[in-house]
Amino acid sequence: QVQLVESGGGLVQAGGSLRLSCAASGRTFSESAMGWFRQAPGKEREFVAGLRWNGVNGVSIYYGDFVKGRFTISRDKAKNTVYLQMHSLQPDDTAVYYCAAQSRPYRNAHNRNEYDYWGQGTQVTVSS
Repeated sequence: QVQLVESGGGLVQAGGSLRLSCAASGRTFSESAMGWFRQAPGKEREFVAGLRWNGVNGVSIYYGDFVKGRFTISRDKAKNTVYLQMHSLQPDDTAVYYCAAQSRPYRNAHNRNEYDYWGQGTQVTVSS
């Protein structure tokens, strides 16, 4: 049984930082994409960041347009864990953040419909 468990959310003041973690169990995702999405109240779930194994070309990393250099996604393959380091957080970043993973390689890392596994989400609240 595949599980993705997020942690690291919380309340932070504007300009602060948080690091989210997503620990995967049940299988490894070393050759398929893992990513982060977020959903604010009344809004659609949107892509935040993703990384995807591209075979001999290595790993490709993608970010949502709103990230603007503030977030960094990374993965520890040995721990089967993906991270999202977030800096310069703003109230607009307030949302539930979800970790997601794909079951097969070489799929679109931006599209939430291409992800097969989801975590339960972790709340990030940024106060002004």
